[in-house]
Amino acid sequence: MDISTLSLARAQFVASLSFLALFLAVSLALAWVLLFFKIRARWSGHGGWTAAYRFWVRIFALAFVLTLAASVPVLIQIGSLWAGLMDKIGNVAGPLLGYGILSVFILKSCFLGVMLFGQRRVSDGAHTLAVLMVAVGQLVAVFWVLALQSWMQTPDGALLVDGRYQVYDWTAVVLNPSVGWRMATVAVGAALAASFLMMGVTALQALRRPLGDGERSAFRTALVVAVVAALMQLPVATGAGQMVAKLQPAKAAAAAGFWESGAEPSLVLFGWPDARNHTNVADLTLRNMGGMWLHRNPDGTYQGLDKYSGMLPPVALTFWSLRVAAALGLLMLAVACVTFLWTFRRGLDPSTLPRWWQRVMCGMMFSGGIAVVAGWWVSIIGLQPFAVNGTITQSEVLGSVSSSTVLYGLAGYGVLYALLLAAFAGMLFHAARYGVVPVRKLGGGTP
Repeated sequence: MDISTLSLARAQFVASLSFLALFLAVSLALAWVLLFFKIRARWSGHGGWTAAYRFWVRIFALAFVLTLAASVPVLIQIGSLWAGLMDKIGNVAGPLLGYGILSVFILKSCFLGVMLFGQRRVSDGAHTLAVLMVAVGQLVAVFWVLALQSWMQTPDGALLVDGRYQVYDWTAVVLNPSVGWRMATVAVGAALAASFLMMGVTALQALRRPLGDGERSAFRTALVVAVVAALMQLPVATGAGQMVAKLQPAKAAAAAGFWESGAEPSLVLFGWPDARNHTNVADLTLRNMGGMWLHRNPDGTYQGLDKYSGMLPPVALTFWSLRVAAALGLLMLAVACVTFLWTFRRGLDPSTLPRWWQRVMCGMMFSGGIAVVAGWWVSIIGLQPFAVNGTITQSEVLGSVSSSTVLYGLAGYGVLYALLLAAFAGMLFHAARYGVVPVRKLGGGTP
């Protein structure tokens, strides 16, 4: 089998999943933020919360459309690049994907039109209910997708019989060992992606003009969400990392840059994994602190990459993706906490921040989204060369496509994704520049 075709197929699929993961995270978190805005507006009658809703619902709509657009290439590539995959895991994947699609149409799409276009055509209570159902539908749909993705990482509840998985326990399939940690990781990443996007946009607005009540309300909400989510990173990352060490030891060893099995290794902070010589070049380590992230054999030795000769994941990509995600996570924690402490006695008002710090927050606008993509790279790339961990390899299910076809597809998708990202950024900055018309309180309610 042509290895270049396999490599190109992997690159194309990872690129498509990354684009999907980015906008899925933003739309997931924004849906719940918008629900909070609606509830606060309904309870307080303050026009600032309605103004915040009216601005950010437009960004949610953009992210939602891009999420739907990004899901189409992923589904197409499952059937074309990995033509043999559904034949082997269709009994598991088919129902889970079906539940996800039904969740989108029943719990989300039926109410999306009311949410986006019905604010002045239905009662405020009915509109709030529509926002709630869209947020719930988004969460349920994401759960089913993650149930499948996590099952492929840690398969349970099904047996491989004559080359096809047969389900014997659907509860074990859905609630597989990694789904809880995967859901927690996605929730924290989505919260950080949306909150830093909101804070960055508001900081950009504060640099250009005086802020309105809606912009201040959005910033306060985003800052609290960012602080809580940033603090949750450590327990979630620790739990997820220990789960990976137990159930996916090859991925854990690649992420740690641990080559030779033996005694407790040092924790490699930075360095360059050299796969040819099985070592890390120019590494910076903390002595005897890497054991908690690695699998231990029954005899007490830590399991390194030397145990997986010929079946190694791309070590450098897995190693560096984790460190990019971790570095951005620590940076977001620092920025969120400093901003909170700086503005705590000033009503969390971004206008009171120095202009240089507002520029820092503008620079952090997309940090959460980049961290989400890096985290997905650890999960997806670290699973290679397997499609289903430990049983089905990607080379087994690769479709009969030529290298040139996959290369042209990768280039086309790359150009398309670049244009869509540029369009999203352009529309985001345009919306930030003009904001929304201030909302006036009418007769004790909100329009």
